[in-house]
Amino acid sequence: MKKILTTPIKDEDLESLNVGDVVYLTGRLVTCRDVAHRRLIELNRELPVNLEGGAIFHAGPIVRKKDDGQFEMVSIGPTTSMRMEKFEKQFIERTGVKLIVGKGGMGPETAEGCQTHKAVHAVFPGGCAVLAATQVEEIEGAEWQDLGMPETLWVNRVREFGPLIISIDTKGNNLFEQNKARFNAKKGPVIERINSQVKFIK
Repeated sequence: MKKILTTPIKDEDLESLNVGDVVYLTGRLVTCRDVAHRRLIELNRELPVNLEGGAIFHAGPIVRKKDDGQFEMVSIGPTTSMRMEKFEKQFIERTGVKLIVGKGGMGPETAEGCQTHKAVHAVFPGGCAVLAATQVEEIEGAEWQDLGMPETLWVNRVREFGPLIISIDTKGNNLFEQNKARFNAKKGPVIERINSQVKFIK
């Protein structure tokens, strides 16, 4: 059965989720990248969007303004989440955000923030930016447009947005770190075997 999270997301909606699970999002999804994180954490500016129980997307979308003044999503691809690592723990604490979506994994600080404040990080598959735009039903708002198109906080209404793969759960498990450890454990013996066979090469 398809697991769908609906905003506002509650703690209990996330408790049963584990890394590797696939979920979809219905409700409100706000794009939020480096500069917005920096404004909140380093410059101590209040966000113009309430993210309590909400979802953010590390993404720099391409948006078109229609003749009637409304905005239309053209492409919405994920940004590398690790760029937000130094801010995300405080961001979760300050905003009450529950779902963070991006590309690639995040580190121990974010994992700690997710565990302490009951939030999750999920990965949106790369290369699907145009498909993702079709899951945006409407752009309901655009805040901090002075930052330019990619950094604007685009407030999107989405339906079954995904697939989203849980990479950090509320228990602090981190899929990317687990995979890295598993890979490194396998790597050692392979390198030894290669070295034993090529040691005659100077």
